[in-house]
Amino acid sequence: DISELKLTLQTSKQGGIRPREVLLILSVNKSIFLKLQAPGIPLQLAYDPKLVIPEALDANTTQLPSFTTKDQLLNWATTKGPIASAAELNDPETILLRLDQASSSPLCILEPQKAMGHTLEWSRKAYAPVRGCRLEGVAGHKEAHILRILPGPEAWPRTVTVKLELNCAWRDTDAAVLILQGPPYVSWLIDANHNMQIWTTGEYSLKIFPDRINPGFQLPNTTQGLLGEARRLNASVVASFVELPLTSDVSLKTHSCGSGLQPSPTPLEITTANKGCNQELLLTLIQPKCSSDGMTLVLKKDLISTLLCTITSLTFWDSSCQAEETEDEFVLSSGYSSCGMEVVENVVSNERKVQCIIMDNLSLQLGLYLSPHFLQASNTIELGQQGFVQVSVSPSTPELKIQLESCQLNLGPDMEIVELIQGQEAKSSCVSLLSPSPSGDIRFSFLLRGYMVPMPTTGILSCSVTMHPGIRSLEVQKTVSMRLNIVSAGLPDKGLVLPAVLGITFGAFLIGALLTAALWYIYSHTRHPGKREPVVAVAAPASSESSSTNHSIGSTQSTPCSTSSMA
Repeated sequence: DISELKLTLQTSKQGGIRPREVLLILSVNKSIFLKLQAPGIPLQLAYDPKLVIPEALDANTTQLPSFTTKDQLLNWATTKGPIASAAELNDPETILLRLDQASSSPLCILEPQKAMGHTLEWSRKAYAPVRGCRLEGVAGHKEAHILRILPGPEAWPRTVTVKLELNCAWRDTDAAVLILQGPPYVSWLIDANHNMQIWTTGEYSLKIFPDRINPGFQLPNTTQGLLGEARRLNASVVASFVELPLTSDVSLKTHSCGSGLQPSPTPLEITTANKGCNQELLLTLIQPKCSSDGMTLVLKKDLISTLLCTITSLTFWDSSCQAEETEDEFVLSSGYSSCGMEVVENVVSNERKVQCIIMDNLSLQLGLYLSPHFLQASNTIELGQQGFVQVSVSPSTPELKIQLESCQLNLGPDMEIVELIQGQEAKSSCVSLLSPSPSGDIRFSFLLRGYMVPMPTTGILSCSVTMHPGIRSLEVQKTVSMRLNIVSAGLPDKGLVLPAVLGITFGAFLIGALLTAALWYIYSHTRHPGKREPVVAVAAPASSESSSTNHSIGSTQSTPCSTSSMA
């Protein structure tokens, strides 16, 4: 019984520097056929030629002595140099060892169930028992496929790839549900060949659309809890129930689709597959686009073949509305007055299978407010002040889902752009994502820095949003911006906020009062002591330049801050 082992060593390029020599010690307890790849790495391989049959080797070799314990093996390895990494694997099929990730240590202690992160990745071919049962009291033929991944020894983010192959007669989208339950740090990449609902803990994506991330749900972490979840989702049959330790790849094949299962309170062991057109994924490819004059659907033929589907025609609800077929795609289009179209306000649907929104009729607004009550919009903000921003769409369309992707404040060519939001998340502690408005408008706040050199006087606030017009519709990305005036409390001519105005007014009053007192003091101490008469305001003619300055003290005077009359 000879197993095949694919062993790959990798190291990053060192800019022309030759990698250091590596000693790889391979100790096995049964015969293996070794396929070794170590491109560009000066390698010395130590192994037992009685158990290891290597394919053509591009490495120096050393015969490994016979050892009876692990300690003997590790002690022998330390005589050759410091140990960078060591691992004991059960029935590996593939091993990937990244040499740059390993750091040498004079003391090597093997820890049980220790995850080595990205230093070591490996896989094994293992077969797990598949169980199933019929859920009593649930009508219909909907079936559930449940996969439960048990927690590992270390909680670091990882993705589990699930390949599910079914061979069933039904084609209804709601005829099956895939339930994936695992630790909170596990996300899922799903490769399925059939229609089904998907219910997961953690985020998931489909292999054909790996960049489209879908949110997960809270699911029970017990067998009975997951069976209850399947019942809640109206499944009458649990066609497969599998529990596995933490792994990176799972392949599940079934052929009975649960049709022959008997009622049972717990899953029973069943056997396992063929391929067909994945209609659920096919429907996700039909993404209509609506303009001011009609709806258009485009379906690429290469994607159709990838899903193992055959399409002879594509029509709207009115079968006389046929798609135009080109060499590489189907194009189906229609105006809003034919082909069974329904238009309600800005929402267009056709037999409710496809739906989109006339985006040309919608406008995106960006508003700045100076209080969290969002009562009065403003285009002016003071340095050091908190601003409250609202992104809204008019007219309001409940079917339209909006996500705020990014926002930034451009303060001019001499200043760095202030990133407020990136990737739907606040960029700094000065930015807070707020609860949406009652009508669903997006809201957030930011604190503008109080001191900048040079001091900006204007800025451009711009935000990018993604609009989801509905189920099976193309996403639309738009950017909206507004111009802001930026002021400082020390510049009264730039348009000041209320605290600054009150402060300046009080200061002007105080200065005026002190100036009046000083002038009165000077006047009372400089006039002739024998002529203490009441002061009378005199308006001197323009030609009377020789009039006494003592009699002009009481005339009206003005200053840059205020105007006052003195008696």
